[in-house]
Amino acid sequence: MFIRFITTGGTIDKIYFDDLSQFEVGESQVHHILGEGLVQFEHDIVALMHKDSLEIDDDDRSALRSYIEKDDAERYVITHGTDSMPQTAEVLRGLPGKTIVLTGALTPARFKTTDAVFNVGMAVATAQVASPGVYIAMSGQVFEAGAVRKNRARNRFEKL
Repeated sequence: MFIRFITTGGTIDKIYFDDLSQFEVGESQVHHILGEGLVQFEHDIVALMHKDSLEIDDDDRSALRSYIEKDDAERYVITHGTDSMPQTAEVLRGLPGKTIVLTGALTPARFKTTDAVFNVGMAVATAQVASPGVYIAMSGQVFEAGAVRKNRARNRFEKL
């Protein structure tokens, strides 16, 4: 089985700069997560953008959809910032024969305590077993696109 990973940025790839007291999107951590997980399936990683999800706009979502629509893979895991993940998932709906799973992290993958590794694992499992469609895999749950929102006050994803 082959899975194409597409990275867009978000907290999963953020780096903390002490001297600036802020985070910035850095190099994707997916390669490291998959390597440390000793994965045994065929995959590749395509970096389409390096943005915080609040900076992802309609043009970016359109470019992502167009890339997947023209691509020959059938299964995708997309790392994405959590703030606008549900909106991107909505835009990707309706691509026939494609299983697309968006995931990310509430804390950067570089942190000792992070949800990134677990979320990527959930996304990989979902991409392997789910029917074609668009899903969000976060915090041990899988949601269908269009039926999920981020509850910012509780810092979690919930069914609509």
